[in-house]
Parts: sequence; structure tokens; C-alpha cells
Amino acid sequence: MAVTESRDTTTSEHSSGPGVEQFVSVAETMRPTHQAKGTATPRVVIIGGGFAGLNAARGLADAPVKVTLIDRRNHHLFAPLLYQVATAQLSPANIAQPIRGILRGQKNVNVVLGEVEGIDIEGKRVELSDGLAIDYDYLIVAVGATHSYFGHDEWATLAPGLKTIEDALDIRRRILIAFEKAEKEPDPAKRAALLSFIVIGGGPTGVEMAGAIGEIAHHSLARDFDTIDPRDAKILLLEGLPRILPMFAEKLSARAEKDLNRFGVETRTNSLVTAIDENGVNIGDERIEAATVIWAAGVQVSPLTRALSEIAELDRAGRVPVERELHVAGHPELFVIGDASSVRNADGKPLPGVAPVALQEGQCVAANIARAVAGEPYLPFDYKERGSMATIGRNQAVAEIKGFKFAGFPAWLAWVVVHVLFMVDLRNRLLVIAQWVFSYLTFNRGARLITGEMPVKDSSP
Repeated sequence: MAVTESRDTTTSEHSSGPGVEQFVSVAETMRPTHQAKGTATPRVVIIGGGFAGLNAARGLADAPVKVTLIDRRNHHLFAPLLYQVATAQLSPANIAQPIRGILRGQKNVNVVLGEVEGIDIEGKRVELSDGLAIDYDYLIVAVGATHSYFGHDEWATLAPGLKTIEDALDIRRRILIAFEKAEKEPDPAKRAALLSFIVIGGGPTGVEMAGAIGEIAHHSLARDFDTIDPRDAKILLLEGLPRILPMFAEKLSARAEKDLNRFGVETRTNSLVTAIDENGVNIGDERIEAATVIWAAGVQVSPLTRALSEIAELDRAGRVPVERELHVAGHPELFVIGDASSVRNADGKPLPGVAPVALQEGQCVAANIARAVAGEPYLPFDYKERGSMATIGRNQAVAEIKGFKFAGFPAWLAWVVVHVLFMVDLRNRLLVIAQWVFSYLTFNRGARLITGEMPVKDSSP
């Protein structure tokens, strides 16, 4: 599931050997002092309103601190369901909630809409692009991640990724327009290319996206056209590794591949894309014509983490290595959490960039700041594994929960329940449940809107 979207877990090496007692001892001697800036109430600045940042802010609700949460967007996005916006299952408002609305009842928090341009670590100040500077005693960097095209940034406009609502609406538009163009295309070869969809990346996001496109073609649009049969659509899922969903047990990966085939999705592993253009992709010398290409293969951290490169050696994805208490080594006042951080659990295992990790990191940092303000030492972060899930389509999913592996309808039902419970706002939960029930009973997707002007020049292959 998207709550368990995998990322490259390569991390910079840092110590993970000391026991809890040693960590507590170090944290106690390095606790930041608030009196240094002459402020009565400790100031906590949080950059980012995603899972990690928002949970850190909410975790500080009862702490004697002043919290400032900065985000360049005014809403918190439930990213695990973003692919359902991209495939016309849900509307954007179903999975997004204004940050101010979420934190309205929290008296010690201030929300700032703005773009962070830099971090003055020496002066303990966050600098915004509009010239505003905000001082802090504690800083929590939770900036999230964006797409990584592995050195081929020119592919971004040709194969959009899925990180924002704008991305989702762009992908939804491309998918629906492809069917509309195919309806009026007389040339069989061009029509076949228009009805070809390629998803690059066989992790949870790629699997869910490919399965959802298959559902659109085989159910939602099956009777909507006169000239074409949407069920003729060719959906190809490409993965560079030997199997899809590599973070799952091998038998679940095989089950997911089998279920995808039932939705008309062809999976190809050990397939590295070498070129992308307006009319398709290349895998080595092999050419595949397709009008719609979607990227789900890699992520990289926001460039803002480069501001911390002077005090920490970033890994190849730009993540910041942190101590077990989630602060940067030598800077107990500076925490980095969520996708922006490279952290290992108590067993030395690197943690993936997934929503449950971000949620728990936010809670841990909030608790540690509250402890520091109360004169107590930090405690190390200990991630509690909740399991992994990925949905393939209607009644089909795979799941691993506490060593128990299962698939099919039980896994799909568990996926539904977990995603509803993870949502921040009751309104969003009710809207999503209502839309899912409607879609389940009618096989229909109610958000099949093509917004914006149609292109003046038809760029069909």
C-alpha cells in the first residue's frame, strides 16, 4: 500500500551500536539551552506538514513551547491514496485537509504558508523566500521527498511522477485524454499506442497505479465508447529488479503479479528503461510505443536538505543521517524526520521511507522535545513495525502483518480499514468511505473529469 511505499534504503554510515544508557547519557549532556536567546518559551519550528511534521506538531499540543509549522502548501495530503485521484476514484478534496483546520484547536501552534529558502544553523534561524526569518530553539526538518529520474530529469515532463495533487490531476488528465483520442483515431497503430499505458516502477505505488488503470479500462470505461473497446488497453508495469514488490515475501510478489494479470496488466521484471520520449520508451534496444508513461521508480529528498550538508554527510538521495534520537549528530536541537532522514532502528536495520515510520518519528521527536523542556534526557527512537500492504485492485491485495502473510479479499479489506483509520480528518474518512462504497456497488468512478483546455495541436503518436 501506499502507506508502505518503499524507497531506496541506502544510508550513510553512522553509529548504531551504543545501548540505550549511552544514548541517554549523550543526550543529557547535549540538551540545548533555551536561555541562550533570551526567550521565555522555547520555540519549535517545523518545516513540512506531511505525516512526520504534522504529527510532531500535534504531539507538542500540551508541551510548554511555541510551535511554528511552515509548509509551502496550505494542506496536508494523505499521499497513500493519491493514486486514486490520479485514476479518477477520488477527488482531491477527499484526501486533503487544510493544515490550519487540522490544528485549529491547538493554541500553541502558528501555521505559516511559505517556501523555506535556507537554514542558518549557527544563528538558529529559518529563512523564507519572501524575506521572513523565524528563530528557533528546536528545529524539525520534515520536508519529504520528490521524484528521482536517476540523472534523467528531462523525463519529468514525459513521464510524470505522483507526489502532489497537481501530479495526480495531470496523470488523470493524460489517462482520460488517451481514451478520448483513441476513440477518434482511425489508424490502428496509432490507436493501439494511445491505448497503451506504461508504469515504470514495481513498488507499491506502481503496482497500485497499474492495477487501477486496469480497473478503469475493464470496468469504469468499458461501455462508455462507441468506436473503441477500453478493455483492449495494454497496461505494462516495468520493474528493474527481478520481481515486483521486492520488499514483500516472494510468494506475495508472485501473487500480486498473478492478480495484476487478471486486471489486464502485464508485468516485466529486470527491465531498465534507457530512454523516454513523447511516443514511448526504450528498454535497451527494444522499443515500446505508448502515449501515456507514468513514473513510480524512485524518489529523492527535497533540495533543502543541502543546507545541512555542512554538518552532516548526506547519502546519495540527499537524506540526512541522524542519531537514534533523530537529531543530527552534534546538534541535539536539530531533528530530521520522515523521508528527509536516514535512520536505523535498534537492530541497525535502515528504516524505509513509509508513512508509519514518519508518523512514529513525529511522535518520538515531539516527546523528546517535551522531555528536554522538562529537564529530562532524550530517548532513542524505536520503530514498531505495523506491517506492509499493497492493493492490486477490486477485492485483491497482499499484506504482511507481524509475520502473517495473506492475500486476496482479506488483505484488501484490511487495506481498506487501515487506510481509513490513518486519515487525519473525520470528514475525509466519511467522504472516502462513501465514494468507495458507491464505486464498489456500481463499478463506476465518479471523478472522471478532464480539466483544463484541450491541447490545440494533437500530439498523438
